[in-house]
Amino acid sequence: MRLGSIISETLRNIASGTAHALTMFLAVLFAGTLLGGYEAMSVMGLETEAAVRIRAFADVKTVVGGNVDGLACDRLSDHGDPSFISGAMRSGPQVVPLATKGIELSSYEVTAGMIRLITAGDPPEVPDSSGVWVSSDVSHDFGLVKGSRMQTNHGMVTVAGVFDWPNDGRDTRFAYAMIAPAASSGGVFQECWAKQWPQSDQMDELLLSTATKNPKSEMRPGVTALNKGFDAHYDAQKGYLTRVTRWMPYLGLAVGLLLGVISVRRRRLEYAGALHSGESKGAQLLGIELESLIWAGAGTLAACALLSAYALRMSQSDPLAVLLAAVRTPLVLLAGVLVSSLLTGSVIRQMQLFRYFKNR
Repeated sequence: MRLGSIISETLRNIASGTAHALTMFLAVLFAGTLLGGYEAMSVMGLETEAAVRIRAFADVKTVVGGNVDGLACDRLSDHGDPSFISGAMRSGPQVVPLATKGIELSSYEVTAGMIRLITAGDPPEVPDSSGVWVSSDVSHDFGLVKGSRMQTNHGMVTVAGVFDWPNDGRDTRFAYAMIAPAASSGGVFQECWAKQWPQSDQMDELLLSTATKNPKSEMRPGVTALNKGFDAHYDAQKGYLTRVTRWMPYLGLAVGLLLGVISVRRRRLEYAGALHSGESKGAQLLGIELESLIWAGAGTLAACALLSAYALRMSQSDPLAVLLAAVRTPLVLLAGVLVSSLLTGSVIRQMQLFRYFKNR
């Protein structure tokens, strides 16, 4: 048979319903979307968990119990990783707004790196260090916004910005406080903070390198998490590699193999009769593959389109990563259909015609 005749016969089988193309299309679409969607939900769940940790500063560590070199602390951010932000802080004097003398505000002197750290993810990327920063609670109570001026017992201060410090398990000292910029080379600091995602094994060593023993304290410098409300042994990569849905492509392959076998076996009498009528085996296998490619390919494209829309709509951080994980299953399912339909068709022989007819 010529190629044109094979293609024409394939299209007639599809159009007439002989190939049961609509039923098989729906089966591929349902299986691919269901299995791929489950994978997408799993990956997005891991993304959400990571995003919650990042927003809660669970990836921030601090070195405490010693004196900290502010200049060395700020310079940790220069070691090459753009996600690494570090800064130093020390306690400052209590600040009393003259308009409300009954209220005292805790103040802290921080390096420029610390201001970048506490405002990470909020514009501007290079925060203003020309004035003090206040927490959102202080801003709300005193009606302060960027550019506001307030008279205190330490003189007039200008608000350079407002930062959020929610009660999500993190250290609460900045929750109701005023942050004043200080030169990193201006004396010693009490703590060095560092933020990095994902965290590296070298973070603790880098933080400890900025600290020296405080002669007024018997404590030795140590590293601790800023937010102790989260699992300290969290490993995002391990969580991704050990997720339950990592087996979805194998399940998709099994479903594809099953659908391919079903699509050919239900028509084995027809195929054996065609061989008896003089159709070559090569032409028959090509026709089987073309039919399978049409209904399985259409189902896979539809499933991938739905998964793409779902990933783009629901993913909070990286829709492409979610999509790449999800579409593996429908693509492997398609491969399973094509392989199994070809193998199943190859074992059908003309001599089996009468046995198929008898068992019909």
